[in-house]
Amino acid sequence: MLQKQLDLSLITAQIVQKLKGSNLYAQLERQAWASLQRPEIKLESLKEDIKEFFKTSGWEKKLQNAVYSELTVFPLPSHPAAPPEHLKEPLVYMRKAQGSWEKRILKSLNSMCTELSIPLARKRPVGEQKELLNKWNEMGTDEPDLSLFRPVYAPKDFLEKEFFVELGLTTGQLGIDDSTQVPPELFENEHVRIGHKVLAEQDSAAAQQYIRQGSPTALRAELWALILNISGQPEDVLYYEQLKTNVIQHDLLVDSLIYKDVKLTASNDDYYFVFEDYLYQVLLCFSRDTSVLGHFAYNSASPPKSYIRGKLGIEEYAVFYPPNGVIPFHGFSMYVAPLCFLYHEPSKLYQIFREMYVRFFFRLHSISSHPSGIVSLCLLFETLLQTYLPQLFYHLREIGAQPLRISFKWMVRAFSGYLATDQLLLLWDRILGYNSLEILAVLAAAVFAFRAVNLMEVTSLAAAEAVLADLSTLKVMPLLQIFLFATVT
Repeated sequence: MLQKQLDLSLITAQIVQKLKGSNLYAQLERQAWASLQRPEIKLESLKEDIKEFFKTSGWEKKLQNAVYSELTVFPLPSHPAAPPEHLKEPLVYMRKAQGSWEKRILKSLNSMCTELSIPLARKRPVGEQKELLNKWNEMGTDEPDLSLFRPVYAPKDFLEKEFFVELGLTTGQLGIDDSTQVPPELFENEHVRIGHKVLAEQDSAAAQQYIRQGSPTALRAELWALILNISGQPEDVLYYEQLKTNVIQHDLLVDSLIYKDVKLTASNDDYYFVFEDYLYQVLLCFSRDTSVLGHFAYNSASPPKSYIRGKLGIEEYAVFYPPNGVIPFHGFSMYVAPLCFLYHEPSKLYQIFREMYVRFFFRLHSISSHPSGIVSLCLLFETLLQTYLPQLFYHLREIGAQPLRISFKWMVRAFSGYLATDQLLLLWDRILGYNSLEILAVLAAAVFAFRAVNLMEVTSLAAAEAVLADLSTLKVMPLLQIFLFATVT
């Protein structure tokens, strides 16, 4: 009991410390000072009166949402004597594996610099800055020569029931119960009504619970922003503009990797090609955003370092590269693409993506023991398949078609680019609702179960891949419900 109290005190102190540096803290402080002029604020009951003022004016709810937002990403309490690296990853062998992986990525990046005689970063000449600024909203029309650039890595290089009770067969679900065969008043109308109420309350925790049953299309953008605690303040727009200025002024090697990735993935996708300009804007700004470095406190990975020319190995001349510490890989732009359907204002789109990345997506390309990490998702996928479909699992193993070789790319991309967009957004509703990526492994296993009859007839990896090549016609929620609640061993 005493340990729990100590843990709670430690978490409280750390969250208070973090919020003190936030814009919300400054706003609360200004509001507290301003409230002293109000007639209902009395000196003898000053503390209680200001608390009541915060409650009635809505500031208490904003503070609650900020605390809740911190708690969702806050690392679990560890022993006071534990070294800092234990916060990033408690298992030594996982830390070693991640370290080896990072060295491999850096070697690939540095080799490209040497081969192409291109610096990691340079200041753009004034003429180039003006040209880029003029075509900022039309970057998709630019056709730079990217033939010599290669992705630093791709997902294949990386591969060397109670929890989901709200998805039960007796619980209403958007993605099933809003279908034309079911009168919408049975579920959808009531669900929409509750959704409006949740938004009116502006309560992040309530929104997260609500979205476990799916979000109405018209409310999704607002609900996701509420869960992620993104309010789109003027200072957020200003911050985005500062990042844009940095893009205009400086050219980074990773810019070419971003261009190449968008051209190879989203630009060739029937759903996302129209958002090409948005993708460049968001990803180029993201690469410059040093606030992203904060997530490495609870990420098993460490941001890569580079040295100012001529100062190799001298720590005081080391800088993080790229500035956000994240080297984009093949398919990275697909984390942003689906969000373009929901947010059309660049700074809001940017904030939503950044928060989605530092909460969820980073776990899909770093080696850790976290339940939502890609290693745990692989284990969960294989365990589900062996438990519920043992014959299929061993048949595929026998013919050299390891199931994980096929499903891995789906999970690394959170199924973006594989499912139809409406189905993908229903899936991501549940990621936000459960604050977990484990649903990805469940869906991957459910897809194999759905195609099991065909897969039992294949005799090679190529044939198995052909059976599972097109997921665009699949309906996510029926697959998940059947697999979770109607499958028997």
